Amino acid sequence: MAKKDGKNKGKGKAKDAQGRQLIAQNKKARHDYLILDTFECGIVLTGTEVKSLRQGRASLVDGFGQIDGGEVWLHNVHIPEYAQGTWTNHTARRKRKLLLHRYEIDKLIGKTQETGHTLVPLVLYFLNGRAKVELALAKGKKEYDKRQTLREKQDRRESERAMSAARRRQRVRA
Repeated sequence: MAKKDGKNKGKGKAKDAQGRQLIAQNKKARHDYLILDTFECGIVLTGTEVKSLRQGRASLVDGFGQIDGGEVWLHNVHIPEYAQGTWTNHTARRKRKLLLHRYEIDKLIGKTQETGHTLVPLVLYFLNGRAKVELALAKGKKEYDKRQTLREKQDRRESERAMSAARRRQRVRA
């Protein structure tokens, strides 16, 4: 979730550096997949889905993208039913159409036909009042790749700690 600053009291969620109002993130995707390319996609939603998203309720954990008949579809993204909705409520895990330019869809068609490539949603957010999905063209990591990434992250963190400790010691002496 985005942090609220003092200027935004009582006006809903705060916006991040790009002016996006964050709804949901798939943090595990960056751990499980090697991200090759990202695309910002519009998403076709019903009214109750938008109202549910405005309440900040969604999950991208099991979501994936699929190309069917020259169109890109988002599957298994969980947007819970709107509490005040009536018979017009939506199904929580229905497939939703993504809006991309034709050249982007053609690029995705070519890349996803290669073995091991998949489409994974990374972030769901509002930008200028419109719901957007950051869709990634990704390749699954092997177990040893995941360990390697964690090791590099840990080494980087340890070196930063050592450097900040050395800087602190220099300030104390001076």
